[in-house]
Amino acid sequence: AAATAEVRLSRRRWAVVLLFSSYSLCNAFQWIQYGSINNVFVRFYGVSAFAIDWLSMSYMLTYIPLLFPVAWLLDKRGLRLIALAGSALNALGAWVKLGSLKPHLFPITVLGQVICSLAQVFILGMPSRIASVWFGSREVSTACSIAVFGNQLGIAVGFLVPPVLVPNVEDVEKLAYHISIMFFMTAGVATALFILVVLVFKEKPPHPPSRAQALIQSRPTEEYSYVQSILRLLRNANFLLLMVTYGLNTGCFYALSTLLNRMVIHHYPGEEVNAGRIGLTIILSGMVGALISGIWLDRTKTYKQTTLVVYIMSLVGMIAYTFTLSLGHLWVVFVTAGMLGFFMTGYLPLGFEFAAELTYPESEGTSSGLLNVAAQIFGIAFTIGQGQIMDRFGTKAGNLFLCSFLLLGTIMTAFIKADLRRQQANLDNEQT
Repeated sequence: AAATAEVRLSRRRWAVVLLFSSYSLCNAFQWIQYGSINNVFVRFYGVSAFAIDWLSMSYMLTYIPLLFPVAWLLDKRGLRLIALAGSALNALGAWVKLGSLKPHLFPITVLGQVICSLAQVFILGMPSRIASVWFGSREVSTACSIAVFGNQLGIAVGFLVPPVLVPNVEDVEKLAYHISIMFFMTAGVATALFILVVLVFKEKPPHPPSRAQALIQSRPTEEYSYVQSILRLLRNANFLLLMVTYGLNTGCFYALSTLLNRMVIHHYPGEEVNAGRIGLTIILSGMVGALISGIWLDRTKTYKQTTLVVYIMSLVGMIAYTFTLSLGHLWVVFVTAGMLGFFMTGYLPLGFEFAAELTYPESEGTSSGLLNVAAQIFGIAFTIGQGQIMDRFGTKAGNLFLCSFLLLGTIMTAFIKADLRRQQANLDNEQT
């Protein structure tokens, strides 16, 4: 049956992936909008820096228990429902935050952030699924990069915009006014995107875009058991290694993003806007890295080699950043942060695509979901750990803590075998 299904690309595919990217962007912005001006919110709500860190970590925490129910829904109900739920919760959370514009209303802001964190569960596992359902085999890695891109760009905007919209002014009334502008803009954008999803987002294209996808669509659904799939993945030694190494790298990235404002302000007091710009530099250079690695993978298919090189360079970048942060020259920090971001953020889509290769024909939602769970667990552990180390022993010790784990991840990556099952399926099909 698979051989007879016509393989054709749909024109709508770019609209779908760009729309997904956009509401993913909006959700990621809401993740970091507190952390990027940590010190301002600490003053406004009169809470500890650790409490504001938890606004960021709430995203990581909700994801862990909810991933599997949502991934199951993605397999059973398909892309459209998941897209609707994600964009709706994202808009709802943004509106709830508008009810928290007084210093004593911190719990309301927490509620809004928790709703947004629910939306994130419906967003994170989707890029590789959108790529494989809508895009041809020569475009999947590039499409996956574009889908992951939105999330990155959202974090970038979240570093850049809040310090500009919410300057660190003394007067609490003025502060509330600035914060309200930021919250209103977010809610407006989130609502517009939800309406677009309702209008534009379709389940799947009229024809399968690749042989591998045609094969999956021709398989009867009752053959597919969700729990079995997870158990098979957890018995796959290569995938397990990738899961831990992905978790270590991405966990470091989460901790770094959450604590960046605190680190930079510690060495360069009053530089909130530049702290945001350093965050922006990390993300933007990472997006270039991600795009280059996606195109490189589609061309060369050298998953293992590319992943290892990028991992080693993430470690090198982290070491460089660690030892230049305290030198007193902001421009040096910009340069090393840019190098760190290029490789560390560039690694994100690599991990997803490598996982999809190692685990074909399992659902990409399941494999990327497990990768993300590892990332969230390490993200929480590293954010708390590095935060405490920074408070007691200073920023350099905190960053060295991350370096040691990146070293561990590099060594483990070297032991992953490149068992590329999806490539094999596409090759076998072309030969028959």
